[in-house]
Amino acid sequence: MKTVGTVIIGAGMSGLATAAALGKGSDLVILERDAEIGGYCKTVKKDGFVWDYSGHFFHFKHPEIEQFLLERMPGQQVRKVIKKSFISYAGRQIDFPFQKNIHQLPQAEFIDCLHDLYFAKPTDPQTNFKEMLYARFGRSIAEKFLIPYNEKLYATDLATLDRDAMGRFFPHADLTDIIRNMKQADNATYNATFTYPEGGAIEYVKAIASEVEPSALHLNEAVTAIDVATKTVRTTKGEYRFQRLVSSAPFPALMQLCGQPVDPKRFTWNQVLVFNLGFDGKGPKDVHWVYYPDRALPFYRVGFYDNIFESDRMSLYVELGSPNGAKLDVSALREAVLAGLKREGIITTQKLIAEHSVVMNPAYVHITRASTAEVTATKQRLAAAGVHTLGRYGGWTYCSIEDNIVEARALVGSLQAG
Repeated sequence: MKTVGTVIIGAGMSGLATAAALGKGSDLVILERDAEIGGYCKTVKKDGFVWDYSGHFFHFKHPEIEQFLLERMPGQQVRKVIKKSFISYAGRQIDFPFQKNIHQLPQAEFIDCLHDLYFAKPTDPQTNFKEMLYARFGRSIAEKFLIPYNEKLYATDLATLDRDAMGRFFPHADLTDIIRNMKQADNATYNATFTYPEGGAIEYVKAIASEVEPSALHLNEAVTAIDVATKTVRTTKGEYRFQRLVSSAPFPALMQLCGQPVDPKRFTWNQVLVFNLGFDGKGPKDVHWVYYPDRALPFYRVGFYDNIFESDRMSLYVELGSPNGAKLDVSALREAVLAGLKREGIITTQKLIAEHSVVMNPAYVHITRASTAEVTATKQRLAAAGVHTLGRYGGWTYCSIEDNIVEARALVGSLQAG
């Protein structure tokens, strides 16, 4: 059995950022069950196309973090892009966010939305996500876009989610904002600008990993059990006694590793099937991604890598949400995706010449009152025993990749101060 100061579970952005914050030379080991670093930020390169497991575009709020990464990416071209995103609705493109651009709808539908928005009752009870949408935006805006789109994304009834399930990432707007937007467009959201390296999201991962001793990284080594009382981790290759443990593994998986029961009704999530598709010719220009609320289409979002770097061959990511555990007929869904892309006019005469697919599971966690209460209480108990969790899945939350770096640095700061 090896003794180590810090055991880190997971070599995604959260785990690597923790190791980087601890610094080279620190007594640590990173245990990663996969053969590669990056988690869901892995990048696939095929036939001249560069794709991520999904569209991982970085939205920096902290200039010092962006600079930290760029300094460790010598020679890598990084584009800073002003986002162009739309909603495909009834044969037309509506600027995102929908609720601020209802004036772009056909007149009758615009009147319905404006009427229901005016008479919405934001003081009504908002105990879940669906009630929040109805109370703040009225029936028409909720049912034309906000509910169908988010139910396709989360693959669940929105009434099961906490009212603040998306936190700061939900584009809130009041009546004044919406009316003002009709004359003076202001569609800025948290990701109004984003950056993306020519080598894909993995380049940001490599930048973080450059601050980690290679010998500390143990790939193809999965954790099989954690004994919190004896501070021992058992893996597929051995055992480690630790002083402290930091996990970015999905929270219910960590609970099971620690021998704690998990209520399957309390912890739920969706899975996302991503098709990365490369074509021999250019497609739509001046768009980075499009949202699809139409339930007749299998996908909820399509992104255009080629429009970031202005390349001459259409390169797409296409995302399909489904409940955890749902059996996916990838071949049939691929055909449905291609048919949907043709219906939407994205594919016309172009020929598909390269492709890749991956299932992310978990993808979006379902944040509920019950899950939040369980996570909060359990995290406190585990922290008292030297076990800490972080990241989207470790914290069972909704956050950005930059948030993961900020959280990792804050955690290390508190551990070193304590």
